[in-house]
Amino acid sequence: MDKLKRVLSGRDTEESGGLSEIVEGTSLSWSTRLKGFIACFAIGCLFSILGSCLLWLPGNKLTLFAAFYTLGNIASIGSTFFLMGPMKQLKRMFEPTRLVATTVMLVSI
Repeated sequence: MDKLKRVLSGRDTEESGGLSEIVEGTSLSWSTRLKGFIACFAIGCLFSILGSCLLWLPGNKLTLFAAFYTLGNIASIGSTFFLMGPMKQLKRMFEPTRLVATTVMLVSI
């Protein structure tokens, strides 16, 4: 379990010197990261479901659907930043093996 926490938090290799103290001092605790992930993911799911439900309303239903569904997707993707950290997540998203999938997903949003 500790190895999983280190990998997800971006600390799978040992850092030396003052840099490790800075990283430790500014990073969130594991429980705070997990709470942030759950909160953002839940909000993202709620917005996506709400956007899908708004399709049944008369009027500007496509505009409301697009807005809420897009916000839901962005919140759900942003929730992973809590687990791994934003830079590590972005680096992994744009790895050569994932570049096509990431590009298609971002263009679709």
